[in-house]
Amino acid sequence: MRNIFKVLSFLCIIIFNSCKEPVIPPSAFGPIPTQRQLDWHDMEFYAFIHFTINTFTDKEWGFGDESPELFNPSHFDAQQIVSTAKNAGMKGLILTTKHHDGFCLWPTKTTEHNISKSPYKNGKGDIVKEIFDECRKQGLKVGVYLSPWDRNNKAYGTPEYIKIFRDQLRELLTNYRDVFEVWFDGANGGTGYYGGANEERKVDLTTYYDWENTWEMIRELQPKAVIFSDVGPDVRWIGTEEGYSGDPCWNRYTPKGREEGQIPAGGLTKYWESINGHRDGKYWMPAETNTSIRPGWFYHKSEDDKVKTPEQLVKLYYESIGHGTSLILNLPPDRRGVIHENDVKSLIEFKKIIDKTFSVDYAQNSKVTASNVRGYSKKYSAENVLDNDDETYWATNDEVKKANLVIEFPKETSFNVVNIKEYIPLGQRVWGWALDRWENNQWIEFAKGESIGHRRLWRGSLQVTNKMRFRVTEVGACPLISKISVYQEPVRLSAPVISRSIDGDVTIKSTGTIHYTINGDEPTEKSPIFNAPFSFVSGGTVKAKAFFNGKSSGVSTAYYGYSKRNWKVISVGSEDVNFIGKNTIDENETTYWKSSIGEQDNIVIDMGETLPVKSFIMLPRTDDSKEGLVTHYEFYLSNDNTKWVLAAQGEFSNIYNNPIQQVINLDKIYNDRYIKFVTKEVVNNGNGIISEIGIGVD
Repeated sequence: MRNIFKVLSFLCIIIFNSCKEPVIPPSAFGPIPTQRQLDWHDMEFYAFIHFTINTFTDKEWGFGDESPELFNPSHFDAQQIVSTAKNAGMKGLILTTKHHDGFCLWPTKTTEHNISKSPYKNGKGDIVKEIFDECRKQGLKVGVYLSPWDRNNKAYGTPEYIKIFRDQLRELLTNYRDVFEVWFDGANGGTGYYGGANEERKVDLTTYYDWENTWEMIRELQPKAVIFSDVGPDVRWIGTEEGYSGDPCWNRYTPKGREEGQIPAGGLTKYWESINGHRDGKYWMPAETNTSIRPGWFYHKSEDDKVKTPEQLVKLYYESIGHGTSLILNLPPDRRGVIHENDVKSLIEFKKIIDKTFSVDYAQNSKVTASNVRGYSKKYSAENVLDNDDETYWATNDEVKKANLVIEFPKETSFNVVNIKEYIPLGQRVWGWALDRWENNQWIEFAKGESIGHRRLWRGSLQVTNKMRFRVTEVGACPLISKISVYQEPVRLSAPVISRSIDGDVTIKSTGTIHYTINGDEPTEKSPIFNAPFSFVSGGTVKAKAFFNGKSSGVSTAYYGYSKRNWKVISVGSEDVNFIGKNTIDENETTYWKSSIGEQDNIVIDMGETLPVKSFIMLPRTDDSKEGLVTHYEFYLSNDNTKWVLAAQGEFSNIYNNPIQQVINLDKIYNDRYIKFVTKEVVNNGNGIISEIGIGVD
């Protein structure tokens, strides 16, 4: 009788389910990504390779008058470059095939300013082909960077150049097979060589390049490739070159000018909007976060000890990929034509940390329950967030605006990283979320945010609990969550913090025993131990590393010019009463001198003694604002504050996008007492703002 009852119950369930209305799948919400954009989202981490004439001239931006004969790497090794990226966990790379100086890394038919006129392989070389072939051999995807600005081409600024530019693009997109991304820089128009015409040429970014037709050509030649520029159309610039995105960071975006029919390569967007995007943006235009492993984009020997540490790279990982963007990390080959050993070492240690962190998902084998499941259907059940299939997801009914998932671990679990992913093919839908732990019979919130998108990584203090709750607190449409996973980052010593006082005394702080060097070598346990501040008046490079219980931290590096303890500002062309001249010599990067008369201003400093000046140093403002950044300068030296010698002049290339400390090596050693810095040109013709001025001595 009992068996008959079971059979009847089973038949009733079958009949009931067959009579139910089929569960209606969720509808798309807002703009949604194309397949090419979905493929790009999955890339997450890839390399930028900046390698051209600038590598051999020690510049960031070439002027366009450089001889192709300067390009001559001694031991170019595409295999080493590509394997470095692959071993770091990158899925592809984008090669800078032509930078603003106009030199082309392939034997193009469009200009004589190309690799065929260089000594490399007796003019038979093709860096694009070597890199692309090696990428495909090692299973990495490739992309193309082609600068719209060309400081060498005599036709730049005329309609003729647009044809030349498109012909270059056509060569790259037809002769070198499939690419996953085409990358356009936003730097356009300015001074240049222009076929011998040393002059300034400006263009109207909204009309000159006729981007719609260029994009149409790319779609025809490479339909699977996304197009990147400051404002898309497929991928947008994050708005800074420091390697982090905003939080929240929305995949949706409405760039300024788009609604008026303008389609610029750059210049019509505000970085403080791009860094976050727009929750209600009209276009699916996700952000790409870019930065370099070194301060500059091209290799400079002076930056060999300024490579980002593994810990710094990990932080960038969480603040870019962890905010739903992709991270493109620049790896500049040196003059040999390989990635420098210091860069490789840092990348290897970075990869070890990432691999160790994500090796065990502590949410696996857990029990998960949901406050609501769409149509009570297994297709949309809570268990989908724990599988390894991004195509399955938990969904709620349309009318549900707030919902939660509870993950009950098999045992008490410790973690400090949580990974959350939305099912983005149907749009970005979650506008608010929170995480809670179960403690003392109640829920305690430990994290919250707004955007999720392709991926959201929370990284924080260690949580110890047997249950975690994920709450959706605000939505634009019913939530679709494809993945929740939980990890524990390995404990590591923090890298030491190095500082120097106005008197030239260096202090180093960290946990454990600190070992340091001042000769450029990496500290070991045999290096001097830091016990008390030490005098470092002449300046140079300090490196420090902490050791404790068999573990060691990353290496911290600080570069200092000559101590300013006896320096005085003796005159300024002008100054803002709130930002006075002496702020440039107070060794405090948060204080500034601000001119009150705009460009062509100057500041004169008495160093108190005659010094062998080898270089000068200028630190721009460090608060992310672009106002007052000095783009062109003059630097003078004098023994008597009367007769001045022009020691250096030029431009701080790319300082608008990458406002880092500028170190300009002089053509010889000058023995002088007075220095004068002149702000020749300032962003938007504004008032110059400078944080620090210094010198390096022989």
